[in-house]
Amino acid sequence: MAGKFEGTAEIDRPVEEVFAFLADGSNDPKFSPRVREIVKTTDGPTSVGTVYRSVVKDAGMTTKREFRISQFQAPHTIRWTELSKNLVTATEGGYDLVALPGGRTRLTLFNTLEGHGIGKLLEGLAVKAARKDANAFAHRIKAAVESA
Repeated sequence: MAGKFEGTAEIDRPVEEVFAFLADGSNDPKFSPRVREIVKTTDGPTSVGTVYRSVVKDAGMTTKREFRISQFQAPHTIRWTELSKNLVTATEGGYDLVALPGGRTRLTLFNTLEGHGIGKLLEGLAVKAARKDANAFAHRIKAAVESA
């Protein structure tokens, strides 16, 4: 049984600028302290089918992750799915961006987490922790975009 978390923030930058920042996965360590390294493994600009490989640290455990962009509609929608098989994976995640008056952007981010094997026992804890941090995570993105 998968669990979803969601967070929002309003960013003082135009939607096109926010989209460009988030479309470049190499920016992830700027707002996600769990991401230790990340690299794009496919050629060309980010689009549907682009794959990013990362090393992350969660709850004291270091794991390798691989994500594929599944939807990419500039400047409003980015979706991904995790290809790696860790104890808990993001079966779907994404960013939704809405242009606001005054050159601002509303960001909504989400992930659907699912446990596998013994990870099914950890899934509830992972979702609970992610929900608790979701809006703070969105505000870390806001700070990163605004300082870029």
